[in-house]
Amino acid sequence: MHLANFTDVKVDNLIQLLQQQATRYPQRNAFIFLKDGETEAGKLTYPALEKRARAIAAQLQRLNMAGKSALMLYPPGLEFIEAFWGCLYAGVVAVPAFPPKRNQKLARLEAMATDAQATLALTTTSVLSNIQQYWGEDPFVRNLQWVASNGIADNLESRWVEPDVSTETLAFLQYTSGSTGSPKGV
Repeated sequence: MHLANFTDVKVDNLIQLLQQQATRYPQRNAFIFLKDGETEAGKLTYPALEKRARAIAAQLQRLNMAGKSALMLYPPGLEFIEAFWGCLYAGVVAVPAFPPKRNQKLARLEAMATDAQATLALTTTSVLSNIQQYWGEDPFVRNLQWVASNGIADNLESRWVEPDVSTETLAFLQYTSGSTGSPKGV
């Protein structure tokens, strides 16, 4: 069984799909981020996304994260897309959540991390700086391993090893808001 038959080349997983698109469409945009829904704030071509995914995945593989879960704490933007694909390329289950705000408690994030058994959080250097400034002494924050994906060098991509994934491999674990109780994974 094949995941898709895009441009008459069969692929068995999303990694193969992005690799194929990067090869066949080197100038085509994979994603365009519209900051306010209208104003273009950045774009990623297929090859650029594939390169970032490999670099992020290589870092996750160096940390022995294959088969494990990672919180993804990103504001809206292309860095989230890069990190998500990095998780796919590393065989890591992506667990997305909005970064906490200054006046927020960390209970929701902690409940998600506990339920997903996440021991690592991916984010940006600016979000990580805010988390360390406001919650740096919190045991939950101290016990997580933190990786700022925008600080990962592109040249790490050469160290990436393709993981053993299939159409049955869990890739994404979304949690409910938890507004009426603990967040639930879906």
